[in-house]
Amino acid sequence: MKKLVLTMALALALPAFAGKNDDIGPVATLNFMVLKDYSGKPVRNAVVVLHQVSGKGKQERGGLELKTDADGKASYEGVPYGKLRIQVLATGLQTYGGDYDINQPTMEITIKLKRPGGQYSIYEDHPEEKKSEPQKPQ
Repeated sequence: MKKLVLTMALALALPAFAGKNDDIGPVATLNFMVLKDYSGKPVRNAVVVLHQVSGKGKQERGGLELKTDADGKASYEGVPYGKLRIQVLATGLQTYGGDYDINQPTMEITIKLKRPGGQYSIYEDHPEEKKSEPQKPQ
């Protein structure tokens, strides 16, 4: 009974990229490097989220989550060719998101994260914006 439960748990824990059958076609190895845009230093413990994208451009269910090491690197083998949505999140930096076409056996993907931008407030003056004069009712 324990073996059956363990087997079922392992079957459910397989990544979404395994596909519905064994014949998923060619697969790639993805190597990620996550860096700070302003200094070029690696980002440790950044979360790299992978989602397959359907032909209609919609993100499919499931996905995979990786973490970068102290050198800002993460990798994953066995990603099927096709569109892949990659998101990268790290504390204190802007979230990155982009779609990639996976079409080579090995792909090196470098992602540079920026500092967060300032927040916009309607309660502050913004002299760089042109203020239009309100129209008078006729």
